[in-house]
Amino acid sequence: MKVLLTGANGYIGKRLLPQLIRQGHTVVALVRSRSRLKIPEKFQPHVEVYEGDLLKPETLQNLPRDLDAAYYLVHSMARKQHDFTEQERHSAENFVAALKPTNARQIVYLGGIANAEELSPHLQSRRNVERILQGSGIPTTILRAGIILGAGSASFEIIRDLVEKLPIMVAPRWVATLSQPIAIVDVLYYLTHVLLNEKCYDQTFDIGGPEKMSYKEMMLRFAKLRGLKRHIIEVPVLTPKLSSYWLIFVTSTNFYLAQALVESLKCEAVCSESRIQEILPHKCLSFDEAVKLAFDKIEQNKVLSSWKDTMTGSALSPDLSPYFEIPKHGCLTDIERVPIAGNPDEVVDRIWKIGGKTGWYFMDWAWEIRGLIDILFGGVGLRRGRTDPMQIHQGDALDFWRVLAADREEGRLLLYAEMKVPGEAWLEFKVQIRNLFRRQHFARAAS
Repeated sequence: MKVLLTGANGYIGKRLLPQLIRQGHTVVALVRSRSRLKIPEKFQPHVEVYEGDLLKPETLQNLPRDLDAAYYLVHSMARKQHDFTEQERHSAENFVAALKPTNARQIVYLGGIANAEELSPHLQSRRNVERILQGSGIPTTILRAGIILGAGSASFEIIRDLVEKLPIMVAPRWVATLSQPIAIVDVLYYLTHVLLNEKCYDQTFDIGGPEKMSYKEMMLRFAKLRGLKRHIIEVPVLTPKLSSYWLIFVTSTNFYLAQALVESLKCEAVCSESRIQEILPHKCLSFDEAVKLAFDKIEQNKVLSSWKDTMTGSALSPDLSPYFEIPKHGCLTDIERVPIAGNPDEVVDRIWKIGGKTGWYFMDWAWEIRGLIDILFGGVGLRRGRTDPMQIHQGDALDFWRVLAADREEGRLLLYAEMKVPGEAWLEFKVQIRNLFRRQHFARAAS
C-alpha cells in the first residue's frame, strides 16, 4: 500500500518511516526541504519524496492520486500563540483539501490527551485540528498521547536535564499534575496497527502506559534509575512565565517550547478510556522499562531522531538554502589557515565530532561563557549539544549553531548561528589539499 507521511523529518516521522517500510508499504514522504531527509540506502527504493509546504496549498497540487492512507504528524510551535493557532488551522485545512482528490481511505493523526475542561492554547489547537480532519469526509483515526518517553523526545530530554543537573529542585505546583507516560515504541505500535484497520475508522483513542504518575514521581523514579539522589520542593509562587524561564536555564528547550509545555503541564494527561485495547491488545512498557530502553539507545549511539533537530521554534526556514550564500561585503570576516602535516581524513573526523560533549578543542570555557550570555538574552545557549557524537547532517542542531552543509568528501562543514548576535554569523571549516607534491594540507576555518 502507498502511505503519505507528513512530518517525515520530525521526531515521530523519522521513526515511523522505517517501520512502515518493514511492514511492506511504500511511503510518500512529504517534506518542506528534500535535502534534510536522510533515508538509508536500503529503504530508498520504497520511498517517494514529495517536496511541499502545508502552509502553501499551491505546492500540494500534484500529490499522488493512488494513496491508500495518510499520516498527519505536523505540529506548529510558532513564537506567538495567534501564529501557531492560525498556522495549525491553515495547515490542516490545506492537507484535507490536497488529500480529497486522492484515493486515500484513512487519515491517522497523533495529538495530545485533552480531557481537561480548560485546555492550554496548544492542546486546544490540537483539538481544533482533530475537528478539521474529522470533517474531511475521509475516515479518520485520532490517537491522543501524553508524555512520550524515548531518547530525543522533548519530554524525556527535559526530565533528563532536570534530574541530572539539579540535586535539589525548587519546583512549581504543576509537578503534582498527573500524567500517563507512554514509550515511543508503543506509540509506534499503535500508529502502525491502526493503519487501514476498519475497526479504527472514525475513532478517537487515548493511549498511555500502564502507570499514572505525577511529574514529581516521574523525576524521582528517573533519578533512582540513574543512581542519583534528588530532592524536590514544591512552591506555589512560580508562575507559568517564571516556570518557563526556569526550564530554559536548566534544560535544552527554548522559551517558546518551554512556555507551551508549561501551559500544557497544568492539564492532566491521563487516559479517560482504554477502548483501543479491545481492538489492539498490547502490553505497553512500564516507566522504568521505557527509560532503560531510551538510555540503551543513547549509550549505543542509536538515537534515530531528536526534537532538537526538527527546527522546533527556530527562526530559520526549514529550507536552508537561502542561508548558504555568505555575505562578502559589509561584514566582519576572520580567516585562519593552519598547515597540517597529518592525514586530512583524520582532521575531517575531528571536525565532524566538534561540539556537544567533545567541546570545541580550545578555550571551551570561553564557549561556555558565550553560551551563558546567550541564554541570558533569550538564546539557545550550548544546552542542545548534538544528537549523534559522530555523524552530522544538514539541518541538525549543533550547540547554538545550525548545520547548513556537511560534506565529508569536500571536508566542508558550514554552520549558521542561532545564538543571539547583532546580525547574522557563519562558521565554516574546510580541509583543502594545497600542494599535492609536498602533501601539505590545510584546514580553513572562517567565521
